[in-house]
Amino acid sequence: MSTFKADFDAFCTQANDHCKWRLAPTPSGFLHLGNALNFLLIWQCARQNGGKILLRIDDLDSERKRPAYLEDIFESLHWLGIDWDEGPRSPEDFEQNWSQIHRLPLYLDTLSQIKASDRLFACAKSRTDLAPFQGKYPETFRDQGLSLETPDVCWRLKTPEYHPLADFVVRRRDGIPAYQIASLADDLHFGITHIIRGVDLLPSTIAQQYIGSLLDGSGFENIKFLHHPLLLDPQGKKLSKSAGATSLKSMRDSGMSAEDLKAELFAYL
Repeated sequence: MSTFKADFDAFCTQANDHCKWRLAPTPSGFLHLGNALNFLLIWQCARQNGGKILLRIDDLDSERKRPAYLEDIFESLHWLGIDWDEGPRSPEDFEQNWSQIHRLPLYLDTLSQIKASDRLFACAKSRTDLAPFQGKYPETFRDQGLSLETPDVCWRLKTPEYHPLADFVVRRRDGIPAYQIASLADDLHFGITHIIRGVDLLPSTIAQQYIGSLLDGSGFENIKFLHHPLLLDPQGKKLSKSAGATSLKSMRDSGMSAEDLKAELFAYL
């Protein structure tokens, strides 16, 4: 952890008051300790350098979105004492003005630019079809004889050899742009300059940088990234969103002090 502390201090030192950061929670479960660690690192780095913070809530995964999870984001941020300069001020403001569904044309335009690179292909393979390959998409599946306009297919992007997310999905079967597209498009749209995220999202960072390389003059390559270690459960697994003991909601409800929690998290680093 001491190595990360040094990396974090150096990362923050390089920033200034022209930098812009973002908090990017998803309303797919109650936020947990890992989310709190991420938010606090971003907030501390931005505020000590006079930078701006955007609250961007990623809600394109509508099937997992719940009103209680959306409310929990605002309650958790207020409880932690984290403020932001741009973005929704309440669940109602978010739904009316800031939901990603309002920026769907932006994501579709990004998809169109990638489509022009001639690196997309249609895939009709199911999770069952892909299960034997243990997350490694086989190159032999690239040619399924399908048009991109075929109904009920996802779009995948051909990636270089040994890419950590081989031929990843950029458009879902329902026609909605996938996370990698929406996240990158939002970061460019809002002028984000610095991103701190968990080390589990390093493959996503590499995937988004690859997409950015296909967009002429996007400037995505100029965004600075720092990946922090994860908080793990007693079994050594990544924390998941739940209403269990590691959720921020359960901690608030138990009367735990946010200051005590922040002290524990920073002591961990």
